[in-house]
Amino acid sequence: MDKFFERLAFWIERTLAIAFMAAVALSFVNVIGRYVIGQTFIWADEVQIYIMIWMAFLGAVVVSWRRMHLRMDLLFKMLPARVRQWVSMLERATTIVLAGVVLVLSGQYAYSMFIFNRLSDVAQMPMWIPHSGVALGFGLILAIALWHLWQVFRPPKGAASSGGEGTP
Repeated sequence: MDKFFERLAFWIERTLAIAFMAAVALSFVNVIGRYVIGQTFIWADEVQIYIMIWMAFLGAVVVSWRRMHLRMDLLFKMLPARVRQWVSMLERATTIVLAGVVLVLSGQYAYSMFIFNRLSDVAQMPMWIPHSGVALGFGLILAIALWHLWQVFRPPKGAASSGGEGTP
C-alpha cells in the first residue's frame, strides 16, 4: 500500500505541475490577447479558478501522504511518548471523521450538479467537474488517513520472524 500511495503522490505532483503550467499559459495568452490584440478568452478566468480548486485539493492529498500538513508541534514534542501516541491517534481519527463528512457532502453536491446538468456561467463547463475535485481530494485523504491509522495498529515488519522482540 505504501508503494501505491507513493506512486499516486508522484503522479498527482506531475499532474499538478502540468495543470499549473496550463493555468499560467492561459493567463499569459489572455494578457497578450488583451494588450496586443485587444481580445481575450472570456472563459479563461473561470477555468483558471477551477484548475486552482483541483490543485488545492489534490495537493492536499500529497501533503497528507507525506505528513507535511501544518501543525503546532512545539507543545506536542514536549509531551511524554505515550501521550504523543494518543494525540497522534486522536489526530488521525479526527482526520478520518472530517474527511469522511466532507467526502459525503461534496460527493452529494457534485452529483446534484451532474443530475441537474448545471453549467458554469461563462465557460459553460459542467459544474460537477470542479466540485468533484473536492470529493476526490477528501476521498483520497480519507484513504491515506485510514492507512496511517492501520499502520499504528499493525505489528512492525519482521516482528514475527524476530520472535516479537522490539517495540512498535
